[in-house]
Amino acid sequence: MQTPIVSIIGMGYIGLPTAALIANNQIKVNGFDINQEVIETINKGEIHIIEPGLKEMVQKGVNNDYLKASITLHDADVYIVVVPTPFKGNNEPDISFVEAATLNVIPHLKDDDLFIIESTSPVLTTEKMAAIIYAERPELKDKINIAYCPERVLPGKALEELVSNDRVIGGVNESSTQKAIDFYRLFVKGQLHPTNARTAEMCKLVENSSRDVQIAFANELSIICDKAGINVWELIELANKHPRVNILQPGCGVGGHCIAVDPWFIVSDYPEQAHVIRQSREINDYKADWCVEKTLKTALEFEVQYGRQPIIACMGLAFKPDIDDLRESPAKYITSKIVAEARGEVLVVEPHIREHASFSLTEQKNAVEKADIIVWLVRHTTFLGTKTDKLVLDFCGIKK
Repeated sequence: MQTPIVSIIGMGYIGLPTAALIANNQIKVNGFDINQEVIETINKGEIHIIEPGLKEMVQKGVNNDYLKASITLHDADVYIVVVPTPFKGNNEPDISFVEAATLNVIPHLKDDDLFIIESTSPVLTTEKMAAIIYAERPELKDKINIAYCPERVLPGKALEELVSNDRVIGGVNESSTQKAIDFYRLFVKGQLHPTNARTAEMCKLVENSSRDVQIAFANELSIICDKAGINVWELIELANKHPRVNILQPGCGVGGHCIAVDPWFIVSDYPEQAHVIRQSREINDYKADWCVEKTLKTALEFEVQYGRQPIIACMGLAFKPDIDDLRESPAKYITSKIVAEARGEVLVVEPHIREHASFSLTEQKNAVEKADIIVWLVRHTTFLGTKTDKLVLDFCGIKK
């Protein structure tokens, strides 16, 4: 494949690392975003998100003139859509950002261009965007390439996994699939698996739904063990000694923009069929409320015993350990509920962010020293090994 010019729509947690990686393979990349502050940050060779190794890559890409960000979409040969797909109404997927990105790209398209959607999307989204493109530009019918290729990266290891992970690539036709495979081969070392757009879309949703179901089992088990007076961490460790058992670790819920969201895309489109997927999602959402109830009950018992309202320290806001990403975070939800409903002072600790619009943050050591009840919500490395004689609620396995 001749070296293309690439435009990436969306400079967030996936878009920016993807742009930096492609640029570091000496391919010209234009990063498009509607946030002027994000654009200015990138063009200075700096980053607005935490991701190991990303700043150096962005700096190198910008300095070598392979990476440039803009609030104006530039002409290219390859267009990659990496925008959010949030909820609307009753957990229904909102593809308006994907549609807006598509409409933005349409005037720039020319024969043989490649249009790729990476945003997590309901089944048929890619075909719907193709229909929108052809309605506006009928002369491009069968003359451009349209494909879906979901990302599979873990925050904190994005740059490594963008290169090494296998990718599922599904075009609206075979030529689109092949064109997309040829493109990803320029910077991906993992295997590239061809399929059609619908299967690729469903594959992304199924991968995360599978994880959600497995986590739901662990979370439900933790609630049962609490009722039975059993250490769930010890139980799981012992059960996993069985050669064909692999129970995951429970937590305070499920967060992030993938596992906590994607199952609803399937449930929304197939409500009569997706029974286990729906119930798992409900269990994982309930676990966060259960953590709130457990904390408030413990605080009330403390107040009755000691005649004063306890100081509660909520430890962690991110949706998983050692990152700054708070999207769909159960820890953030739990903290907000405790802050709103607790009768005493609540201290909030999140070592990976400097400030938050809704919370006044407290330094970790000060919170541990001052609090009467310590609520472990995220298993950050910096929390491990903390010694305290305070009353502890461990929802994430800090002491396992």
